[in-house]
Amino acid sequence: MDIKLLGISGSPVTDGNTEAILLAALKAGEEMGGVETEIVSLDGKKGLELRDCNHCNWCLSKQEEGKFCRYQDEDVMGEIYPKILEADGLIVASPVYIGRMSGYVASMLDRLRVVVHGNVYKDGLKNKVGGAIAVSWFRNSGLETTLQALVMSFMTFKMIPVGSGAGSLFGGAATATQNGTGKFDPEIRHGVLQDDFGLNSCCHTVRNVVELARLIKAGKGVVESKVT
Repeated sequence: MDIKLLGISGSPVTDGNTEAILLAALKAGEEMGGVETEIVSLDGKKGLELRDCNHCNWCLSKQEEGKFCRYQDEDVMGEIYPKILEADGLIVASPVYIGRMSGYVASMLDRLRVVVHGNVYKDGLKNKVGGAIAVSWFRNSGLETTLQALVMSFMTFKMIPVGSGAGSLFGGAATATQNGTGKFDPEIRHGVLQDDFGLNSCCHTVRNVVELARLIKAGKGVVESKVT
């Protein structure tokens, strides 16, 4: 059964550690077979800005088919909304900023309000599977709090979150410096890929998303066939 995964890299750094580990984890999902993946980055490299949600409530009463938000044609969310609705699973990867998710990720999640409460796209994320990935520079600097915040967002959206089952309770967690010491090595572009333990937790998270998404999709098919 084919599964679609959408990965969102929440770092402003193009081709940085967050994007690198997300791509590696999505590849692990693809290797399961029958899995289609796509990644959207919030780094602004396409010239699209990410606006904050200002709670204008336009989406609660004025949505139309294909028109999610009053601002969607002006920023990256116009690209993200339809991709999220098509996906069976969502993987959100965030760098750790001040012990929490990045502001970019927080803004993106706030903007998903339109597919949670919108008059046309209400409950658009319900029963989709969510996987969280966090990348920190130092050890013990906010990986778990970042993952917890992402999982809390998934639950708020009525999604079904999964953990990694591989040493990290709430999702994939990795450090971008050797042993999380914070020591900078200019010769290493993607130090996060050298964190074998962390990379393993990220790959397991994506595999768990695929497995659960398949079960949910199969179950929906059974239910729908009985109804019809």
